[in-house]
Amino acid sequence: MTYRELFRTNPTVKKLAAIQLVAYFGAWFSNVAIYTLLVKLGASPFIISCVVAMHFIPGIILSPFSGPIVDKIEAKRLMIFLMCIELLMTMCFLLINTLDQVWMLLLFIFIRMSAASMFFTVEMTLMPKLLSGDMLAKANEIHSIIWSFTFTAGMALGGIVVNILGIKAAFVLDGLFFITAILLVISTHFEYEHIVVKQKILASIKEGIQYIKENKHLFHFILLHASVGMTAFDSLVTLLADFHYKYVIAVPLAIGLTNATRSLALMIGPFFITHWVNRQNIFYIFLFQGIATMIWGLIQSDFYFGLIGSFLTGFVTTTLWSHTYADLQERVDKQYLGRVLAYNEMFFMLSMALTTFFIGFMASYVTLNTITILLGMGFICVAIYYKKVLSLDI
Repeated sequence: MTYRELFRTNPTVKKLAAIQLVAYFGAWFSNVAIYTLLVKLGASPFIISCVVAMHFIPGIILSPFSGPIVDKIEAKRLMIFLMCIELLMTMCFLLINTLDQVWMLLLFIFIRMSAASMFFTVEMTLMPKLLSGDMLAKANEIHSIIWSFTFTAGMALGGIVVNILGIKAAFVLDGLFFITAILLVISTHFEYEHIVVKQKILASIKEGIQYIKENKHLFHFILLHASVGMTAFDSLVTLLADFHYKYVIAVPLAIGLTNATRSLALMIGPFFITHWVNRQNIFYIFLFQGIATMIWGLIQSDFYFGLIGSFLTGFVTTTLWSHTYADLQERVDKQYLGRVLAYNEMFFMLSMALTTFFIGFMASYVTLNTITILLGMGFICVAIYYKKVLSLDI
């Protein structure tokens, strides 16, 4: 089934894709304004790093609580509520005028990203209730393609708007994106059976953990999906620009072009390989990811060859993300989807954080080329692990 056929046969997926497009575009759009504001206020590198970290911390520490909430509340109502929180927090950014108010900015980001993280869990819990099999994998691919496109376009347009209209105007425009997304959710009808979880939050958390303990095979698929977090190359790209590329091109341009090249690959990769991929040959996709990462490690010291390597590393990542997610979604009983997928998000965020810390720590001892090759070897190991999990027939 092609993406067009999926949209034609299931209009709800088309509407959900439109919601994702607008909401994610707004999220990336405002990030440019936030970082520009910090620079304008003269924030130190430590403060900037704290603000960046605050974007993924909520997804780690709130997962045990977000899952039961997602399972308990009907999807449409919860999506509207969460997007209203994101809208409110975005408007609160307008209150930040001095460096002394950075603690308020951290609080607003924490609340907004908590809502955004839960919104993501709602979406990924909803899709397996609407779709299954190949249609579910295709819907996951569409979601990942939208993420890649909005990352590239949102950052680029955000920078232009901030430069021309200013930071405050960018926050206001970002609010309009969220209002549009809220209206789209209100106008969408989701047809699925909502199984109400009646336990209290703590009891629901305990039941979710017990469910995973009783279904230990699910943890294999959580780990397989989390392994895709090893593609968190942001800090590696920044170090490459600082150590090598600044002699060829300005550091901001080097970072932007490298990330944009990889984002392009993330976006177009599935169009070329989606018809070939199935559960059996995902093993080869993991192998390709590992080999491509190692090739990038060998050629990345040269900026222009590095762009080619960066493209290769992103070409199959979207497919890996979507299919490993679908493998997990299809194995979870519907009443536990929210809780299991919330824990899955927690492990994915942990994988990204650990990869980032690994790159930063190892950069003091070995070359960036060696670090990249080690990450590629990690994917080779995951490919072998995937083959082992598949042989268990679970």
